Amino acid sequence: QVDLVESGGGLMSTGGSLRLSCRGSGPNFSAYAMGWFRQAPGKEREFVAAQSWTGAAVHYADSVKGRFTFLRDNAVKTVYLQMNSLKPEDTALYYCAADPEGMATIRASEFTYWGQGTQVTVSS
Repeated sequence: QVDLVESGGGLMSTGGSLRLSCRGSGPNFSAYAMGWFRQAPGKEREFVAAQSWTGAAVHYADSVKGRFTFLRDNAVKTVYLQMNSLKPEDTALYYCAADPEGMATIRASEFTYWGQGTQVTVSS
């Protein structure tokens, strides 16, 4: 069992920055692939970013490439999503997820463990 707790969401103006955090638990955290997903009201959950357990593979959704950065610190069992140049369309509930298989994937179905989410709202 892995518990994931997100934090760092909030209200930001267009063009601003936020850093989301996701703290995990369990002895094998460093062996998990980790991902970030988001869900806007009335829309389906969508992929944002993911990283393999080695860090060698990192994937980003086209909509966030060049603006968002996936960061990881296994020493504190935490992954981050650095979000710059925020846009109103980035408004959503952001979730982190863990995949014990360790391979970076964009498919939500591949992730076993999920956090409760942290809300990001970007005003125009």
